[in-house]
Amino acid sequence: MSKQFSALGISAPIIKALNELNIVEPTEIQQKTIPLLLAETHDVVGLAKTGTGKTAAFGLPLLQLIDTQSPIVQAVILVPTRELGHQIFRNLEDFSKHIPNISIAATCGGIPIKPQIERLAQPTHIVVATPGRLIDLIQRKAIDLKQTQFLVLDEADEMVTILKESLDEIVAELPKKHRTLLFSATLPGTIKQLIQNYLNKNVVQVSANMETVGNQGIDHEYIVVDPIEKLDVLMHFLNSRDGERGIIFCKTKAAVNKLAKNLAINRFSSGAIHGSLSQGIRDRIMEQFREGHINILVATDLAARGIDVKEISYVVNYHLPDVYETYVHRSGRTARAGAKGLSLTVLQQEEVIEIPEFEKALGLKFTEFKKPSVASLEENNTLLWAKQIFKTKPNHELSGDLKTKVKTVFHHLTKDELIEKLLANYVLQNKVDVTEKPVKKFKK
Repeated sequence: MSKQFSALGISAPIIKALNELNIVEPTEIQQKTIPLLLAETHDVVGLAKTGTGKTAAFGLPLLQLIDTQSPIVQAVILVPTRELGHQIFRNLEDFSKHIPNISIAATCGGIPIKPQIERLAQPTHIVVATPGRLIDLIQRKAIDLKQTQFLVLDEADEMVTILKESLDEIVAELPKKHRTLLFSATLPGTIKQLIQNYLNKNVVQVSANMETVGNQGIDHEYIVVDPIEKLDVLMHFLNSRDGERGIIFCKTKAAVNKLAKNLAINRFSSGAIHGSLSQGIRDRIMEQFREGHINILVATDLAARGIDVKEISYVVNYHLPDVYETYVHRSGRTARAGAKGLSLTVLQQEEVIEIPEFEKALGLKFTEFKKPSVASLEENNTLLWAKQIFKTKPNHELSGDLKTKVKTVFHHLTKDELIEKLLANYVLQNKVDVTEKPVKKFKK
């Protein structure tokens, strides 16, 4: 029986908020981290896969340790993207609902800085920020970190490059005696170097069961395709999961745009995000996805950080990630909060040899997802064509005379006869074979 939040030392006002959010039982990383942050003074490194509750692991004790009578910035949480920053901001706001007078601000890049400067002129206890925007605020003398007690580096493995360039400048603004809390899903060599350079030599490292916790409930599968059939295979898969919500990851912005266009042509309920889109567009699409107005999100890796949606039933790696850590973050978008999920990787034949390496490095087991037959792919494309027709809006700019003439051509046909002729024309135009064939029997 795992400990409850009260046994970990969490105060009644926070527990009340957690109960209202239906968060009752702490995850492993929360059980290990919360008492350590509340009772000790060490720097801490927390390792746990995406989706295991790292935000609450550092957020709950931070909220409890804040002195609301003091109007100064007491904690800074650095994140790789604005999306993740606002997700953490919303979580902290929810957790602190019953803590009087606590003040939390999000100061991330991609939006005008002036309102953020005005916000920081008011009493603020916790700041959630992207590194670049925080440095900008420091240089403008808009934020004072001289008495800040906590620096949190969340998803550190996703912002190693940024941190290497900016951490010196940020740390220089903090008092010499402060606690650094680093949280990450993986521990590559670059993160180990950061820990050595910026955290106390007596740093305490805690980790959830890295082999299983972050991947419980996720089926890891791969499908082998020829390049020419890759899109058709994806469309077949998406049609089979109609009504479910998922994310498709691509390596480049160009690939995201191209795939998103194909999804739109085939009338899938989808949207796309990548770093070249304006922040306003990214926010709008993310909100549509969170609210369930679109079912499929096509994204680059960094743009998709901060997606904390419980109902994502599958993730598709349309391109194999370059590094193991990226696969961890991608697959962790599904099977959140104890749900089940599928992480499907689309491979070409020459990439299959990389699967055992991923299995060994991540402690996972991949199974092969059966590729649909040629006939099944052709049938699916025909259904997609039918959906395109069904979802096409009438063109009211066509003349009534032309419409009348066309109706005259078809007026003697029944609905079934018209459908039969449309199908026959589609098959003829696309030279596909959707006819039923007898199953051949082979001798053993």
